[in-house]
Amino acid sequence: GVWRQTKALLFKNCLIKCRTKKSSVQEVLFPLFFLFWLILMSVMHPHRKYDAVANANLGTLDTSMLVNFVIGYTPPTRMAREIMNKVAFDNFEDGIITEEYLSEEELQEASAFKPSNFVGVVFNDAMSYQLRFPDSVAMSSIYMESR
Repeated sequence: GVWRQTKALLFKNCLIKCRTKKSSVQEVLFPLFFLFWLILMSVMHPHRKYDAVANANLGTLDTSMLVNFVIGYTPPTRMAREIMNKVAFDNFEDGIITEEYLSEEELQEASAFKPSNFVGVVFNDAMSYQLRFPDSVAMSSIYMESR
């Protein structure tokens, strides 16, 4: 029955392994070699841990640069509206113009028409978001470097 077939198959595999010793050794040693290589690389290049940055007073914000500044956001949910109202009115006396868009495509079209004073915010959920800057905004190289 099944036991005889299994025993015959195992015996056949043992004969093949004994006759092809070189490939059998390679099947065992190559994975061990790559495992050793990965361990060696992780030991040679340990993860960097960065210290916490102390809180510092950055001074007052120059709001003259934020005249007619627009923050567009999507999707227009209740949570997104609350967050954007808090951003607009709690941090600035005059407030910042906030516009809601139904989709990310509409947000991108709006940023094309107002590239110099527009920043987009795409809320993924209540706890995460992505910022969309126009191409003309200069980014600091400190934040663009790979760490």
